[in-house]
Amino acid sequence: MKRWQLLLSKVEDRTMHPYKKQPDHAFWARAVGRVATTDVDPIVQPAFRIDKQTKIAAAGSCFAQHLARYLQLSGFNYMVTETPHPLIVEEISRKFNYGNFTARFGNVYTAKQLLQLFLRVFNEFSPAEDVWQGKNGRFYDPFRPQIQPNGYATLLEYTRDRERHFAAVREMFRTVEVFIFTLGLTEAWMSARDGAVYPLCPGVAAGTFDPALHQFKNFRLAEVVQDLGAFYGRLKELNPGAKMLLTVSPVPLVATAENRHVLQSTVYSKSVLRVACQELQESYDDIHYFPSYEIICGHHTKGMFFEDDKRSVAERGVDHVMGLFFKHYANIHVDFSKAAPSSPVVAACDCSESERLAQALCDEELLDS
Repeated sequence: MKRWQLLLSKVEDRTMHPYKKQPDHAFWARAVGRVATTDVDPIVQPAFRIDKQTKIAAAGSCFAQHLARYLQLSGFNYMVTETPHPLIVEEISRKFNYGNFTARFGNVYTAKQLLQLFLRVFNEFSPAEDVWQGKNGRFYDPFRPQIQPNGYATLLEYTRDRERHFAAVREMFRTVEVFIFTLGLTEAWMSARDGAVYPLCPGVAAGTFDPALHQFKNFRLAEVVQDLGAFYGRLKELNPGAKMLLTVSPVPLVATAENRHVLQSTVYSKSVLRVACQELQESYDDIHYFPSYEIICGHHTKGMFFEDDKRSVAERGVDHVMGLFFKHYANIHVDFSKAAPSSPVVAACDCSESERLAQALCDEELLDS
């Protein structure tokens, strides 16, 4: 090699660095700044694929219900293990929250609540406070306070329905292939006696708040990671082939029990949950993350995917999230604006398709009712 060529190669070597070999998606200007908002796609390489035979189940915050509805509308094998009696009409079925999730467990907002659900259905944890009686004399489930409108008429009815519910949840855990869990909150209320975590503060939808029996808890990062890791370990013991796909709900907190602004509490909660997902994804082979939070909340969107209340995710936002989900995980394009309602949950609503898809059971809404 001639001397000038050697000198030139040394100069080139000095200008080389790891970023030179990075693809376009690694650079803000190329992946976000100079890209139309609806063309921003933060999913680089999905960890697995699904098809219409894959058994998929979902649980979590109210945002998780959108996943369920879109999977059903698109003809995928969304598991519903808890179904109403065949004679119950669709309108009543929806009123009693059948099909919102795989089983009728209502909102599961926190990692601890999910872990305790698993332990409860397999008789490894029995909360001391496991039934509430309302002023109307009817009975309510502390862990599903809105699942049964006006509660249960008798304790026997409540007990039998819970046994049926537990059986449905066990079936889900034993047979699911892809379990999607949407983390919603770090704030929770729990029993001071045994740490049982409720989806909603006692006294809001049912029960009676007692400061001696009920205490506030704001879970920290290490606790969320530990609880989800413990759940995942138990799930894999039971069902070795199961994968878990984590998402973080983009929906802000309705209210905070902390002595600070709700905006600060929202940022704390979502930050903890997002980092927890990353920690778990890097620690376990079959735990993966889907960036619905970034797709909706990234500041490049300028709030376009939220309704006027700056909290509710608009139908176009859910469309966008699910369009990217199907593109990467199923390798298909679905035009939801032309999809026909194919499930009792969706079909029972006397409203437009957009309104059907935007509806969700949300226990947390009662905090500011």
